[in-house]
Amino acid sequence: MSRTVESDPQMSAPVLAAYSYCETVTGQQARNFAYGIRLLPTPKRRAMSALYALSRRVDDIGDGALAPDVKADRLDETRQLLARIREGEVAEDDTDPVAVALAHAAAHFPIPMEGLDELIDGVLMDVRGETYETWEDLKGYCRCVAGAIGRLSLGVFGTERGALHAERAPEYADTLGLALQLTNILRDVREDAVGGRTYLPAEDLAKFGCSAGFSGPTPPAGSDFAGLVHFEVRRARALFAEGYRLLPMLDRRSGACVAAMAGIYRRLLDRIEREPEAVLRGRVSLPGHEKAYVAVRGLSGFDARTVSRQTVRRRV
Repeated sequence: MSRTVESDPQMSAPVLAAYSYCETVTGQQARNFAYGIRLLPTPKRRAMSALYALSRRVDDIGDGALAPDVKADRLDETRQLLARIREGEVAEDDTDPVAVALAHAAAHFPIPMEGLDELIDGVLMDVRGETYETWEDLKGYCRCVAGAIGRLSLGVFGTERGALHAERAPEYADTLGLALQLTNILRDVREDAVGGRTYLPAEDLAKFGCSAGFSGPTPPAGSDFAGLVHFEVRRARALFAEGYRLLPMLDRRSGACVAAMAGIYRRLLDRIEREPEAVLRGRVSLPGHEKAYVAVRGLSGFDARTVSRQTVRRRV
């Protein structure tokens, strides 16, 4: 993604500089995301970069080395910043470029800003080290840290005029976020275990004999680890199928953007399904050429058109 913000006579120099900063953050720290948003029109791409930069800040607080009470204070400060943005109290010459860019984006797109408060709620769950007994419990967490991002992004994408069932678009955006987050959780099983975290529901772990956790590169003795992974993969696939109903509601470029980002995660899920124990040996990732193929396929609009055709067939 270009890190240069194009000149815009309608936009002040401080706002342009703020967006440039956010695009740089996005390009450096979220290459998959940057791939996905590069096809968007410039105003939408900038707004998505501002959302990413603020979300990255929240995640960095949660994942950092600060003491839990300090993290909670920093998150509360971020929540206060969001309140200032909502109240229109952030000036264009504010020293915080992320706040300036996000304030501008929020003034020009119907972004449901409360979603960023939900993200902070989710990160606070991480700070407190919460665990999840059931899928319904875990879904609440995923809805905060990922479903909210889907709904925030939809505020930038918008829906096509006259799109059927557009009132359900936020629901599908939320569900697609859940699919991405569950895929993340499967990918990071080992990494999270090293950090003392287990996100998968306790009742699922017990069902497949994995309650002992994942302390090494091999499954717990006597467990059906592959069965556990395949169970969660099926759950993620069902979420993807439901969330993809969003695509026909978006304009071509926004649909291609979502398809590119989701396509990378779906391909990752395929890889995890083929080799479940790989997630215990380290973080599973796609090789660069495969990631590029999926991104190009999504950016070309192929996946969005495929989902549109399938949706039409279901209606016939």
